[in-house]
Amino acid sequence: MQRGAENGAAVKLPTIRKAGGTTAARIDDGGAVPIDGVADLRALLEQSDWRQRAESATGDALELATVDFAPLVPAPDKVICVGLNYRDHIAETGREPPRFPTLFAKFRSALIGAHDHITLSEGIEQLDWEAELAVVIGVPARNVTEDDAPRAIAGYSVLNDTSARDWQNRTAQWLQGKTFEGSTPVGPWMVTADEFDGLSGEITCEVNGEIMQRSDVAELLFGPAALVAYISAIVTLLPGDLIATGTPAGVGAARQPPRFLTAGDVVSVRVTGLGTCSNTVVRP
Repeated sequence: MQRGAENGAAVKLPTIRKAGGTTAARIDDGGAVPIDGVADLRALLEQSDWRQRAESATGDALELATVDFAPLVPAPDKVICVGLNYRDHIAETGREPPRFPTLFAKFRSALIGAHDHITLSEGIEQLDWEAELAVVIGVPARNVTEDDAPRAIAGYSVLNDTSARDWQNRTAQWLQGKTFEGSTPVGPWMVTADEFDGLSGEITCEVNGEIMQRSDVAELLFGPAALVAYISAIVTLLPGDLIATGTPAGVGAARQPPRFLTAGDVVSVRVTGLGTCSNTVVRP
């Protein structure tokens, strides 16, 4: 299996919007440099020389303040999510630590950019926040060992797994509460795995400037390598696939009394070293 990222300087890679579509880009000190001929991050990662393509891009940089970030991977083959995966979050739910990762999925239509509006769809009354570390797959991976799994990881990003608790809890299956359209920010960029290893880093969520979640990626019960190994035993992971690794303690549903998002709220999720998703909740 080819390594997802070679040794070298860290690279930050987003998908950004432009007239008529999107393009993969590289973040430099001066802004975002479009990578010509590459529509998005998935299309870039599907090329065996993706790292070299990104580093050699020489177009005019766009000022970062003017960049319109699309979902990090607008159309991944898979978005696989993990529940009950932070020790502190498991404790606040009162459940026993799971023996195996708790998996569910999202559809691509749920994904939005790092600064897009979160849609509070009609019928949702209990929209919750969930700060998460996202794993971005860089090469095909099937039946990999935990030792080999890091080679399949191109990098990491930030994701807010906003959850409609009133829909999620209608049944024992969570899908209907996890994949409402236009509800899941991911981005703003992927940081390559040679800069961020997915083993530690503060993770926080703020709502209207108030800290709701603060933990560390080190609290993950099943870390990125373990998740890649486990999921790849079920299905082939492909370049651009996303794994949302779970959320720490502090979700709105676990508060006394419970607290949920309403139209106008601003939710900011960040992981140290990876950037921030900051989004306003709106009714359609």
